[in-house]
Amino acid sequence: MRLVLLGPPGSGKGTQGARISARHGIPSISTGRLFDRQIAAGTPLGRRAERYVRAGELVPDEIVLDIVADRLESGVDCAVGFLFDGFPRTYPQAEALDRMLVATRGPLDAVVDLDVDVDEVLDRIRRRSRTEDRVDDAEDTARRRLKVFEQETAPLRRYYQRGGLLRTVDGSGSPDEVAARIEEMLADVAHPGLRAHPGLPVCR
Repeated sequence: MRLVLLGPPGSGKGTQGARISARHGIPSISTGRLFDRQIAAGTPLGRRAERYVRAGELVPDEIVLDIVADRLESGVDCAVGFLFDGFPRTYPQAEALDRMLVATRGPLDAVVDLDVDVDEVLDRIRRRSRTEDRVDDAEDTARRRLKVFEQETAPLRRYYQRGGLLRTVDGSGSPDEVAARIEEMLADVAHPGLRAHPGLPVCR
């Protein structure tokens, strides 16, 4: 199964991505972790990305796509599928990813969009920050990140909706409840013969 996981900060994307990865036996691929590994290893791709990462700037699409392509080509674990967490982030990245996959692994099966109400996201952030002194600062930062996310993701949602890939899942409630909704949706889009990874518990 080849998937993309979308969701705003605080939506539980990391938790659900790990569950999908374990249940379906596919790697969860985060561009942030890919940058860290390439930089730590001192690879040519890592050196290209490092100056942007160190400066806190967005890594150009060309470099992001080269690092993603390297991961797909060199990762034998991607043969049965993968889950992109937080990628693509822009419309051009989505178009380039589609071209890349058609030429290599095959097209995406679905784009899982975790829909969580802004108030619930902020409430989760407040609970996480309750032991800290700067709760208001954390909430202000979260509001800015949510605004940026919506600006970036709205074109992606339209793009994948036109392609018939977008699957919006209610991300409210407990992690188990959200996982059950995701698995129910994935059961409808899974290819024949591609079922849950054997020996792993059903998330219901």
